[in-house]
Amino acid sequence: MKKVLLFLFVSATVALAQPAGNADSGKRLFVRDGCWQCHGYAGQGSRDGARIGATALTEQAFVRYVRRPTGAMPAFTDKVVTDQEMADIYAYLKSMPAPKPAKDIPLLNQMKNGK
Repeated sequence: MKKVLLFLFVSATVALAQPAGNADSGKRLFVRDGCWQCHGYAGQGSRDGARIGATALTEQAFVRYVRRPTGAMPAFTDKVVTDQEMADIYAYLKSMPAPKPAKDIPLLNQMKNGK
């Protein structure tokens, strides 16, 4: 029982320590920090960067990856992008609409059916 209470206390403390994000500020930072250059203005991705708009990543996983990425992406340490700025960028990405399923895109259906 003590372990459960300790876990709940630590989880609540960590959740409170994370700054709340502002999507409007995040949009400005997304452009300022050059995220758009690889990921596109709408986070749609390109040959140089993954699609990150409406990301399925949790904020913690997003921050962890941006701070210590794999592949060609440069690391954005807390000296380059603060925790608050990271929370704002994440809020911006989460505010984007999810992409449509392929079945709901007429042109893709036409190409699939050979028309």
